[in-house]
Amino acid sequence: MKRFYTDVTVVAEEGGFGIRLDGRPVRTPARASLTLPTAALAEAIAQEWRAQGETVDPASMPMTGLANAAIDHVAPDPATFAEGVARYAQSDLLCYRADGPDTLVARQVAAWEPLLDWARSRYDVTFAVTQGIIPVPQPEETLARLAAAVVAINPFILTGLSTLVTLSGSLVCGLAVVEGGREIGAIWQAAEIDEAWQVEQWGEDAEAAARSVRRADDFATAAAFCALSRG
Repeated sequence: MKRFYTDVTVVAEEGGFGIRLDGRPVRTPARASLTLPTAALAEAIAQEWRAQGETVDPASMPMTGLANAAIDHVAPDPATFAEGVARYAQSDLLCYRADGPDTLVARQVAAWEPLLDWARSRYDVTFAVTQGIIPVPQPEETLARLAAAVVAINPFILTGLSTLVTLSGSLVCGLAVVEGGREIGAIWQAAEIDEAWQVEQWGEDAEAAARSVRRADDFATAAAFCALSRG
């Protein structure tokens, strides 16, 4: 749509911080108030609105989109949403290793074992790790403890976590970003080891390279959204 405002401000309001466009409150697609939990997140979203040109392009406003999702889709029933995110623990990427070649196996071990070790220590859990793609069940206690950790996360951070987990294919990777304070780039590289290996072996076309960049950007944006939501 065409840009219809000039001034963008952040205001304190009941329950958090809101965005005003020429004094009028911004609302979500479901017409709820766009109330953010922290001033930092509100300012990041306000900056997205300020950066718009003659037309407003939602695709260029990822923080706004995540906040809308948190308010309209996650907050009304966070437990059900958390259940879907926690389900990734049943088939976490880090538990499925290649059976060769040795170089790829070694890369996976070097990048994935430290993340699993962090989760083992953080949540007092164990993991069933296998080679190949045939599903192996994870211990019930592990699934229960990881699910409890996800349920305890507030709707805004949970929204960002969902994106992190979906992109990486790993609940552990997502939790390592949200609760472990791990370096974002290193975790994304760990999640992309198999893809990077394929590129080394067979090359990569321009379309695939562009898609890879977009995925990395989306991962970084979701991580930043979680950090800003925490304050």
